[in-house]
Amino acid sequence: MSCACGCKGGALTDEQKKILEALANMTDPCGTKEVVAATGLESKLVTSRITAMKKQGLIGTPVRCKHAITDEGKAALKC
Repeated sequence: MSCACGCKGGALTDEQKKILEALANMTDPCGTKEVVAATGLESKLVTSRITAMKKQGLIGTPVRCKHAITDEGKAALKC
């Protein structure tokens, strides 16, 4: 799941891109509700995508129940 530059951005779905973009635009780590509000996606979908992207290293949880985009996630958005 990587693109030519070696990041994981080549395999991002539209939903994953929306979530990463929303997190990239936040100034502080945020909860799932804020991501849902920013993306317009369903809560269950956002929750499952965040869980999967955390395992890929695209999203981190610097504060309990709050999510933030990682450097790898930022690189994936650029691809």
